[in-house]
Amino acid sequence: MKSVKSVSAIYPGSFDPITKGHVDLVERLSCFFDPLVLLVSTSASKKYLFSLQERVELARVCLSGIKHVKVASYNGMTVEYAKKSGIKIIIRGVRAVSDFEYELTMAAANKQLFAECETFIAFTQPEYTHLSSQVVKEIASHGGDLSDWIPDPVARALKKKFNVDR
Repeated sequence: MKSVKSVSAIYPGSFDPITKGHVDLVERLSCFFDPLVLLVSTSASKKYLFSLQERVELARVCLSGIKHVKVASYNGMTVEYAKKSGIKIIIRGVRAVSDFEYELTMAAANKQLFAECETFIAFTQPEYTHLSSQVVKEIASHGGDLSDWIPDPVARALKKKFNVDR
């Protein structure tokens, strides 16, 4: 039987921007997968504050000290990236029941498209259950204090985007 460390997994998302909740999840999962690929993706239905390249760079900076983590980007379905990369595990972070319902639907669709694919659900830490990139952007646009919620490189990038200096 393979050891857990030889198994690869994908943790996909838009990460617009990456938060301490995302970083915490990566830290906790990185000891189980090698590599753990944080896949920065795009969706036609979303409007992004940061470009794909900016989101990738912020993720790389924020995750640089965590072993077994690779940051990649993909413009398409996560399950297609998984197939092309030979990765059979997709990890999804869940904060609330509403997240779970969406992820259940996506897991079923991914299984239909790639039968060997398994979706693992990872629950966020209680201190991050309220946290979302959308909430972060809203607070940042008004110059609010986000020091408990986002890494310093993200705080600097948000200040620059919103031209706030509070």
